[in-house]
Amino acid sequence: MVNDMMQALLPAVYPILRGGFDLSFAQVGVLTLVYQITASILQPLIGFYTDKRPQPYSLPFAMLASMAGLLTLAFAPSYDVLLVGAAMLGLGSSIFHPESSRIARLSSGGAHGLAQSVFQVGGNFGSALGPLLAAYVVLPRGQTGLAWFAIAALGGMVIMTGLSQWYRGNGHARRPEKRTVTRHPSVTTGQVRLAMTVLVVLIFSKYIYLASITNYYTFYLMHRFGLTTQSAQLCQFIFFAAVATGTVIGGPIGDRIGRKKVIWASILGVLPFTLELPYVGFSATVALSIVIGIVISSAFPAIVVYAQELVPGRTGMISGMFFGLIFGVGGIGAAVLGSLADASGIEFVYRLCSFLPLIGLLTALLPNIERNSGNQTS
Repeated sequence: MVNDMMQALLPAVYPILRGGFDLSFAQVGVLTLVYQITASILQPLIGFYTDKRPQPYSLPFAMLASMAGLLTLAFAPSYDVLLVGAAMLGLGSSIFHPESSRIARLSSGGAHGLAQSVFQVGGNFGSALGPLLAAYVVLPRGQTGLAWFAIAALGGMVIMTGLSQWYRGNGHARRPEKRTVTRHPSVTTGQVRLAMTVLVVLIFSKYIYLASITNYYTFYLMHRFGLTTQSAQLCQFIFFAAVATGTVIGGPIGDRIGRKKVIWASILGVLPFTLELPYVGFSATVALSIVIGIVISSAFPAIVVYAQELVPGRTGMISGMFFGLIFGVGGIGAAVLGSLADASGIEFVYRLCSFLPLIGLLTALLPNIERNSGNQTS
């Protein structure tokens, strides 16, 4: 929650930074790009490294990097320094996610899906808090108001230091023995490669659809139904609450009935609702968005844990890869859909995106590994 709240502050304060530094939209885009590159591309690389050489105190260091990024943004005298602050903020997130996801798995007692869901819903809550806190803390004080959130980062460092001590004290930070097998015993190397490709494609379909609502839902409601900005934002908050709910329930349901079944139901199962959304009235649109938010968001914990069990012993790399993907895909999706909306209209975007869950048919290509997986803790 603390990490993702700090990350969410950057886009929330763009209006302040744009006015204070007289930035163009292109410069704002570059600022986002620098942040997303460090927050997404570095994650699987860091996860791959720490799988082989555990770094128990990298977690408080991640919080320190994010705090340094916020303070740099708060007191930046020029655009170039803003870029440095955005990169440091992204670096903090890229270090945090692989290691914290590993700790969530280690502490789960075998309920890997539940642990992943709880971990992720903290992030969802933090992302929702970011814009709210920016409105009440940063906007009244201007750019330097970001410095107040260094207090939250310090609190995060204290918590992370305690977790790092537990992590090291219980023997989890030992360098692992060399593995000859880096895949689930019931599948071949070729099946692992195919499954990972399918999971990446499923992430693309899920997060490009989510980008259409995360970035353009308020514009769609205002354009189609004539809502005020405030009313449209309230509807978007309701959708975010639905996403958080789906994230919570997706993991434990996967623990009980199997990850592949959850992936089937979440991505392909949402198709009837997405196909209906662009053609119904206002009340039905809100109701359908709630159902879509709950159903489609339940897939991510199941996808992450399924991939971790598919490639045992690579928890950090897998977590970093998928968390990095959602950062990258969200940014790419927002840019592409924005261009489509400019060219063909916002309603066309929603009609086009309604077919994305059809990609869920690829779930049929995933091997059935859960019959033999048991309660793995690797």
